[in-house]
Amino acid sequence: MSDTEEERRLGRGSAGAEAGADGQEDPDGDEEEEEEEEEEYEFCDAEEAMQCVEMAERSAPDAGVHDYEALAARKRKALAEERTERDASSKKPRQDGLSEAEAATVFDQLMEGFGLRRKRRSKDARKRGRKKGTRNKYSPEVTKKLGDATLLFTESRFKEAIPILHEVVRIAPNLSNSYHLLGSIYKECGELDKAINFLMLAAYVSPKDVFLWKKLIDMALKKEDAALARHCVLKAMRADPEDVGLKFDCANIYRALRDYQKAGEIYEQIVRIYPSNIVARKAAAQMYRDCGQIDKAINLLEDYVNAQTTNIDSNHLDLLISLYLRNNAYNEALRLIERAHIVFGSQHNLPVQLQAKAVICHAYLGDMKHAEVFLQNVHLERSKDNTDVIKEVASTLENLGQYEYAIKFYLMIEDVAVHNDGSSYVKVGQCYMVIGEKRKAIPYFQKALQRMEDNIDVRITLSSLFVDVDKSDEAIVLLSPPNNSGSKSATDQPKPWWLDGKVKMHLANIYYNKGMFEDFVGTILIPILETLNIEYANRKVRKAKKLPTNVLYERAKVQKASRAKKLLEKRAASNEDTIKDDLQRSKQIPPISGLLTNAENHQLVLHLCQTLALLHRYWEALQVINRTLKLGNDTLADENKEELRSLGAQIAYRAPDPRHGFNYVRYVVQQHPYSLAAWNSYYKVTSRIEDRFSRHHKFLLRTREEKTDCVPPIIISGHRFTAISQHQSAARDYLEAYKLNPENPFINLCVGSALINLALGFRLQNKNQCIVQALAFLFRYLRLCDNSQEALYNIARAYHHVGLNTLAAIYYEKALAVEVKDYPIPRLPYEENSCAQQDLKPGYCDGVFEEKGIEEIRKIRKMR
Repeated sequence: MSDTEEERRLGRGSAGAEAGADGQEDPDGDEEEEEEEEEEYEFCDAEEAMQCVEMAERSAPDAGVHDYEALAARKRKALAEERTERDASSKKPRQDGLSEAEAATVFDQLMEGFGLRRKRRSKDARKRGRKKGTRNKYSPEVTKKLGDATLLFTESRFKEAIPILHEVVRIAPNLSNSYHLLGSIYKECGELDKAINFLMLAAYVSPKDVFLWKKLIDMALKKEDAALARHCVLKAMRADPEDVGLKFDCANIYRALRDYQKAGEIYEQIVRIYPSNIVARKAAAQMYRDCGQIDKAINLLEDYVNAQTTNIDSNHLDLLISLYLRNNAYNEALRLIERAHIVFGSQHNLPVQLQAKAVICHAYLGDMKHAEVFLQNVHLERSKDNTDVIKEVASTLENLGQYEYAIKFYLMIEDVAVHNDGSSYVKVGQCYMVIGEKRKAIPYFQKALQRMEDNIDVRITLSSLFVDVDKSDEAIVLLSPPNNSGSKSATDQPKPWWLDGKVKMHLANIYYNKGMFEDFVGTILIPILETLNIEYANRKVRKAKKLPTNVLYERAKVQKASRAKKLLEKRAASNEDTIKDDLQRSKQIPPISGLLTNAENHQLVLHLCQTLALLHRYWEALQVINRTLKLGNDTLADENKEELRSLGAQIAYRAPDPRHGFNYVRYVVQQHPYSLAAWNSYYKVTSRIEDRFSRHHKFLLRTREEKTDCVPPIIISGHRFTAISQHQSAARDYLEAYKLNPENPFINLCVGSALINLALGFRLQNKNQCIVQALAFLFRYLRLCDNSQEALYNIARAYHHVGLNTLAAIYYEKALAVEVKDYPIPRLPYEENSCAQQDLKPGYCDGVFEEKGIEEIRKIRKMR
């Protein structure tokens, strides 16, 4: 049955119950109510009754639900067609789009699916009472067979009784006794579902039989089917509106279903019938309180309290005072306490809960003297009730900001509690934390942790307090696994506290703040990797759209519905594969919850990646970065994404294998396409990758097409051709860069070098012209560099390569004659913190060229 149909049924049934429970008729709807009371069900013929018996005898109710619904659907269709024909013949407009069966409740529709149909009596022919001579008017054969079956039932010969009862159903399909007896037989056999099916049939055939409905109520409660119990109790109340016991059952069922509004209304009906029933009155007030109708609850209790002069129930007073407090009627509550004080004779005889309520009322009014009096004069014994009273006072004072008094009352719990679970110590510690006394809070959290060792929140709070008072070592010990933690199996339940994600995160933060990076990584790396892997796997899990079994049965009736038949066969087969498949589709719980949704956790991930890079654990850092960016695209802040990508670029720059970080340096260049530092980083990464790296070449081509005025990708392309000795292609790229920036010394050097290398090849016909062009670019390079030592040296090297050794020696000597200042050796990005090449002697710049120049001059002289 669907949820919508269930709601319609409950709404209709509850309305009928309330009308019938009062025992009063609605003046506007008495005719409709009488018509409902006259409503019964009957079988059309014996064939439908026997078909119904066969369905009811199925062992599993779920297996037959589709049959009931299929029969109900056929009934609805037939009734709809019948009504359509009737409306067409009468030529009257249709008032609504629902047929009579479609507007019925779910349980009534199921009865129609069983084969029962509604039987209504005409209003004109209706008479009070039964017709004479119609009661128990059955054939002697039916009476004899029913007697024989009853006798066999009393002798526990159930297998012999069942065929006889089937025969009775064929002869008299609308006799409720046969269905009742079949239900009793199956109940004795322990088949509760079958028993309920037959008793439901008996009750619908004879809806005025309250005994059958009560029996069904007991069986439904035994089966823990609250919806069925509610339906049956409403039917029973309609059959016997004067039965107060049924009203109590109905209210209790609504209470169990958390429908406090209807439960309160039913209890209130009992109070109207028996005003002195204090149990129903108190229950009604509690229900109205729980559903937020405080005024109704107060009115119910005020009527009772005002009518009493002596022997006022303190529990009712306590409840009424609590209601006053929820309505902020503190003076009314104090007035009631004063009246109780007069009735009980003295302050000492006043029940403890009322004295506590007086403290609360005065506290709301700003008078704390009564709290001091209570603490000094009231001495309580150990009991759960006294503990609850003190907790209520303490929590109220805490909510009012009276933390010092709240601490005193929480400490009082230690003397009155039968079993102190440590929660009162936690409250004391929290109060001290609010008022800033963290050192005083620590001992109470330690006491609480002794009683609740596995409480993770208490442990983390205590460790935070240790950190705040500069006791980080104690916090680390508190969060570290115990020495014997390895002896506990991983399959033990529940999971040990030291494996909890929150504990590991808190411990890792302490390690990081203390600069203990190895311990930090060892604590949090594995949980974060596991969390990211599980989150990635969970996103691939798709909940399969599983059709209900009844829908498959309906589809299987069609000849071409082979897919539905296969699914039914699969479900009916061994469930090993199904269970395995369900386990694969189920989502797992990660070790750290909210890793990708909490901003604090994002910072933890950033710290982990930075620390891994600092420890040269590049591969693990890239694993975390890659998965975090992929999973947290929607949750990470933009600055966090940029920081992670920048860190990935640094790792690619430093890591031995830069291929895994290529995407990050490429992203940096895409964001800063005209930055030389970004392109320097990119080129250093790609120059360490083997030449045939397709992503690199495609990116360069795409960048050159999109940004035709961007020089660095053109130069890098020329370098790539130079590296593979394709000097003509390299010269073409360098010349293209020269067109964009002719005054750049480096580009002139690259063009000249490429032409020199091209001239040294065997396939070039006019080598001299190529050499002259190359020297032209090199001397332009010399001019742009203001005759620098480096430019002179490069020209000497060019002369040396083409065999002009005399000129080469001259320019080598010129380079040696130039003195330059010492400049720091250029570093690429992210090398600023490197410790290499720091202890260099003065004059190291001249020394480099001097060493190389002297060596080249020696070679030239030897050649001469």
